[in-house]
This record gives sequence, structure tokens and C-alpha cells, in this order.
Amino acid sequence: MAWRKCVFLWCVTAVLADGDWLEVEIEQGPVRGQKHSSGDLYSFYNIPYATGPSGENKFKPPLPPPTWTETFNATAEKIIVCPQNKLIISLLPGVFEVKEDCLVANVFVPVTTEKDLSVFVYVHGGGFSSGFGNFYQGTQFIREKKDFIMVTFNYRLGIHGFLCLGTEDVPGNAGMKDQVELLRWVQKNIASFGGNPNDVTLVGSSAGSASVELLMLSKSAENLFHRVIPESSGSLTPWTIQTDPVDMAKTYAKMIDEQAMVDDTRSLERFYKNTSMDVMTAELFPDRTDSAVYFSPCVERNTSGAFLIESPLTTLKKGDYKKLPILYGFTNMEGLLTISLFETWKNKMNENFSDFLPANLQFESATEKIQVANTVKQFYFGNDSVSNENILKYVDFFTDVLFSFPMLWAAKLFVEAGHNQVYLYEYVFVDENTPQVPYTNVRGANHCAQSFAWMDPLVQNSETPEFQKMRATVREIWHNFMKTGTPVPQGSSLPEWPALSAAGTPHMVLNETLELHGVLLPERKGFWYPIYEKYYRDSVPVPGSGAGSIVQKNMFTLLTIYVLFYFITKIVIE
Repeated sequence: MAWRKCVFLWCVTAVLADGDWLEVEIEQGPVRGQKHSSGDLYSFYNIPYATGPSGENKFKPPLPPPTWTETFNATAEKIIVCPQNKLIISLLPGVFEVKEDCLVANVFVPVTTEKDLSVFVYVHGGGFSSGFGNFYQGTQFIREKKDFIMVTFNYRLGIHGFLCLGTEDVPGNAGMKDQVELLRWVQKNIASFGGNPNDVTLVGSSAGSASVELLMLSKSAENLFHRVIPESSGSLTPWTIQTDPVDMAKTYAKMIDEQAMVDDTRSLERFYKNTSMDVMTAELFPDRTDSAVYFSPCVERNTSGAFLIESPLTTLKKGDYKKLPILYGFTNMEGLLTISLFETWKNKMNENFSDFLPANLQFESATEKIQVANTVKQFYFGNDSVSNENILKYVDFFTDVLFSFPMLWAAKLFVEAGHNQVYLYEYVFVDENTPQVPYTNVRGANHCAQSFAWMDPLVQNSETPEFQKMRATVREIWHNFMKTGTPVPQGSSLPEWPALSAAGTPHMVLNETLELHGVLLPERKGFWYPIYEKYYRDSVPVPGSGAGSIVQKNMFTLLTIYVLFYFITKIVIE
């Protein structure tokens, strides 16, 4: 039987190469990829890794992928994207194909005779409401190293992926369950492309970064990957987990249709099941001053197939997760993400700063909230109004609230839980192509700038020599981590980079010259800790109701009948 198994495995992983084409056999059937336009690697686009449920089932977990007997041509005739606001994808008309059944993967394979290549799985960002797997690529990175395979993919977004009602048909976290299914697909199929399923590094930017950390904390994704690189977000940011998903679903339903009857979960579920995807994604999610988004992952009821059954904070404090090597960090001016809103928000912040406190803080009274808001405003702006003169403090505030403090808090909890392979960094590189912050002559690294350093350039031949040098350094660090689980292995020419200690040190400053420093942002981190310890609003599982609570309602009805019967009988007898 052993020899038969060997022959079968050889057949499954057999590769047919013919110049510009590469054909492999995966579990679903034969797949053909094409030589990439840049050369030196093959690209496979739009391979279904699962089937997206449709109609009234569109919020349920993903279904098994299709199978085929004829060769599947994995070429990029169009970029398949999941439903999202049309404005985002209308910039390139005719390039995209929006489909509810949008769960596809893209695989990039270097031209090499080597097998058991490392696997680099990238989770795209977009605030959980926009984006697609093929938005950014790392083909240059692959061609340089020639020893890893890259996988990108789509997952359901916005309402489609993160409506969370706690019912059987809308349990929540469909987009995260898509991500888990992709990782399972990689485990089953990546060897056919020459990859090693036991050597998978999971990487993500922004919402993809938060996803990567959540995947590390989720039991449903355990043993599906081996190293993680969350870039510029984490599980504790105020926009990662919904605090009250049912209330949010009601609010958004009213935004879509003022007449919508959504007073209870059953009617809310019926509304979303029967509303077209075009209508549900027509609204651009307005910018919220409380640093939250409308639809993001949630804590589910503890049912079969749940992705997240307790809050990330609970899991981190318990240390009940598989502690993988983690390359963890953010840029020095993540808050530049909100700079386009400055002209509007500076006035609003002066009128009512409490509106800008993060959504994951709660207070016993409006007075208490205003007191905390005044303390925060004083810390960043002193006695001054928010104005053009202190715009850098505006950037610091949103850097800390949206990204840096939640990540530093999580890093502290990692180490306290015995996680001894956490490598912390701050990316600060800028060059003459980096825009100056308005009203200043200062430049800073914007949100996810470190991600753009390893990705393919958006515009070819537009980079300064300084940036090209920085890109080479970032790719070397990321590659080291992918191959060894450490950013600077023994024998490297880069400065030594120890893991994070209980003292909160060290961290690496990523610039043209790498520098190892002590505690990262000690004053700003120290300011927020007591506020979060006292006022943090933790996420709780969405209550089961509607279609998921029929048994409970029936029990209540039976109990009511029993009580009535008892009293009627008692009256008759007396």
C-alpha cells in the first residue's frame, strides 16, 4: 500500500511546464497558470478556494469549492472582487467583475526546480469593507528571492462578510470564516505548486493585519500557519471588533431604508436576506469620529463553526492561543490616514472633543465622558484649540487611538502570556517623495508604509535611491522572518534584534540605518493605559435571537400555557 500512496502523491503534485504555461493538479482538478509579464514566475488567478453561498444563505459560512475535469485556465481576464461600494472599483471600468461568489485565490510561483518552498499568504486591508486580493502584489519580491510562493485572495466584505446577528442563518464573521477556509485550501493544495504546507507565513496590512492577529487567536485557524506579520493594526483597535453588532445592523438598515421594520432580530434578518447586494453596498460608510467602522468581526455565540467565541482581550489575558513568532509594528505617523478630514474635524474636535473618544471606551455618564475627553485633549493639545499650528498633535492623537496604543497594549499582553518570540518595530523612513504634513515642513511614514516597501511599486521607475535601499532592507527582514521566524538571524549583516521583553524593550526603528531602541512611545503609551484599564468596553458574544431562538420562544410559550392551565384548574377545583 505504501508504494501506491507514493505513486498517488506523485500524480497529485505532478507539474506540466511548457514555456509560458504551467499546469498543476490540485484537489479540484487541473489548473493552468501563465508566465507573469515580468518573467521569472508563474501566476495563477481567480482559483475558487471555496463557494460563496448566495440568496438567503449569503451570510452563512463558505461552502466547498467547485471541482472540474477540464483544465481550469487561471488567467486574469478580469479581477474578481467581492461586493463593495461601486465608487471604489469604478476608477478602472471594465477591469473588475463583482460577484457574490467571489472567493478566489491568486498564486504566484517562482521559476525554480526547488520544492517545499516557503509560503507567504497575504490578507488585504480596506477597513473590512473594501479591497481585493489582487490589489497589491509582491512579484518583485518573489523574483528576487526565488524561494517562496505568494498567495493572495478575496474574502467577503462589509455587510456581506461581517453582518452579525447571532442567528443560524446570520451567525457572523463570514469574512473571517472565508479566511480560515483559504488557509485550509493552502494546506490541501499548496504542495501541488511546489510549496510547503508546514512553512506558511501569514501577512496582512491594516484590516488584513487585524485579521492576521485574530486568526492567531482563533481556535478555528490553529495549525494552519506558522508565523505572523501583522502590519499596522491588531485585535484591540477600536475598529476591529463590533461592540454591539445587532444595534449596528439596525442603524445601517435605517440608513438604507428609513421605513425598514427592524425592531427585533427576526425582522432584521429578514430585511438583510431580502435586500439586494447592490442596495446594501450603495452607501459609502461615513467617516465615524469614534474610530470605529460599521461592519467588522464580532464575538459569536459558542456554536459549531464559530470563529471567535470570546473577546480578543479575554484570549490575550488568558494566553489561550498558539504563540507563533510574530513580527509586529506600525509607522510613526499612522494618523496621517485621517489627514484628509483635518479641515472638517479640527472644528468638530474643538466643539465637542468627546465625540472623538474611541468607541471601545464606555462611561457611566456624559459628565464622566467629558472629563476624560478634556484630559485627553489637554494631553495632546494643552490649552490650545486644535488648529493648523498643532496639526502634528492631531496626527499623534489618531496614530495612538487607531493603531499604536492598541498594538502596544497587545504586545504587552503577548509577553505577559509567555509569548517569547515577539519582534517589535516602528517604521519611520521618509524620502523626498513623501508628502509633507500640511502646514508643516515635516514628513512622516503614513499608514502601512512598511507594506508598500516590500510590495511592487505602484508606479515603476518613480522611486528614489533611498527608498530602493529601504525596500531592500524591509524585504530582507521580512524574508528572514519568513524563513527563520526571526527578523535578524545569526550571520546576518543587520543589527542584532532581540525579542520583546517584559520590560517593553527593545524595539527596532526601521529607517535607512536600523537602530535598536528601548521602550516604544513610553509617554503616550503610559497615558492611555490607565484610561483603558478603567473605561475599556469589552466585546461580548452577540445574543442568540430571531431564527436562532425558536426553541427558547417555544419553551416560553409552553411555560405560559402551563401556568395558565394551573391557575384555571385551581379556580375550577375551588
